Amino acid sequence: MTLWRANSLDEAIARAESEALEYCEGLHEVDFVEFSEAFRMDGEPGEGSEVFSLMRESTLEPGDYVRQFFATGQERTG
Repeated sequence: MTLWRANSLDEAIARAESEALEYCEGLHEVDFVEFSEAFRMDGEPGEGSEVFSLMRESTLEPGDYVRQFFATGQERTG
């Protein structure tokens, strides 16, 4: 997740995608998948600031939802 000052979401995404392409060029076996999202923040970020939000409707139970979309076992964490 990166933070960009921009005049629009389109500008923020363009800047982020440019940076992602450059970043991935220097890494082996890492590709930019050409998927980006943006979240408009109000005010200056500080402790406890929300820096991203994602909401979707689902009929899945909470644990199943997390396993389906976020904890699939394929993540690189640490």
